[in-house]
Amino acid sequence: MSLWKKTIYRSVCLALALLVAVTVFQRSLTPSQFLQEPPPPTPEPQKASGQLLNSNSFWKNEKIVATPTPTASRGPQAWDVTTTNCSANINLTHQPWFQVMEPQFRQFLLYRHCRYFPMLLNHPEKCRDDVYLLVVVKSVITQHDRREAIRQTWGREQESAGTGRGAVRTLFLLGTASKQEERTHYQQLLAYEDRLYGDILQWDFLDTFFNLTLKEIHFLKWLDIYCPNVPFIFKGDDDVFVNPTNLLEFLADRQPQENLFVGDVLQHARPIRRKDNKYYIPGALYSKASYPPYAGGGGFLMAGGLARRLHHACDAIELYPIDDVFLGMCLEVLGVQPTAHEGFKTFGISRNRNSRMNKEPCFFRSMLVVHKLMPPELLAMWELVHSNLTCSRKLQVL
Repeated sequence: MSLWKKTIYRSVCLALALLVAVTVFQRSLTPSQFLQEPPPPTPEPQKASGQLLNSNSFWKNEKIVATPTPTASRGPQAWDVTTTNCSANINLTHQPWFQVMEPQFRQFLLYRHCRYFPMLLNHPEKCRDDVYLLVVVKSVITQHDRREAIRQTWGREQESAGTGRGAVRTLFLLGTASKQEERTHYQQLLAYEDRLYGDILQWDFLDTFFNLTLKEIHFLKWLDIYCPNVPFIFKGDDDVFVNPTNLLEFLADRQPQENLFVGDVLQHARPIRRKDNKYYIPGALYSKASYPPYAGGGGFLMAGGLARRLHHACDAIELYPIDDVFLGMCLEVLGVQPTAHEGFKTFGISRNRNSRMNKEPCFFRSMLVVHKLMPPELLAMWELVHSNLTCSRKLQVL
């Protein structure tokens, strides 16, 4: 072979060797692999269970193991509404039935879709310790005297509800002052009150009668976020008498997993159609002949597990301007019947306001909840009930 042919032959061999080396390098193959059947082309990165698979890790495993989808969490871990962004539902204004409604109902319907508002005062630490009973009181910003009387009486917190049971904690639920000219002044006073006691939850909506329903759903959402494990909740108004000893005795043989919702239950109550009544409801807003069973809003007890289910049930239905009826509607969604108990008297011990029974401490000592008492009456009755009271007999209501 001539020198020229040998040179050409060496050049071709060298080029071929370089080509093989580059190919092996690019494909990250061993020489033995290169001589085998070429592998399939690398696919595009794929998504599996919400995770992007890296192409390198894809080829490292003989079998692709997708990351399992995480179990659904119980919801937000903090209050997640930070701005008020709500406009009127102007589509309603063209409806004939809407145009003939009273102004307060038109206002309610225009903004009924606005369900949640930012928090102004919060106490997420309330349930960080072992809490057995959470006492929650609906109040308004101007009624400081009622809150103070409750703190001195039945709302006083306890470090233990009894042997093997956690603490009793108290919270007040508020919106903002309904009158614009009062808002700044009362907000400053409320902020000072909260610094003293640390027991106020406040949201940025007006404290009006129709907005009491907002307090219900805001508290249920708050409970789901910050107190998901509390066994029992008492919820009441700021003008009631409560006997905590009797409440705890009643709960002694109850379980947090029960469908417990107990109070002064109204069955087959009819919507009031008289326009001069505080609870008047027009037929266009509620056309049925009667309400589902519900407990009078003056005070009721519920199990923690049911309260969390109630939060999700209430989110599934439209808001209603009467708060205790609205909760009855939510219970109906769950298929839960509220339980009547004779120890809850949300219309007074006797419906006859002039009856002496309504001022008899021996009756109060046997009750769980009695409505209605103003601060001086509450303080006086509390002292009488907890004095060396001699009663001829004790009512068996527990």
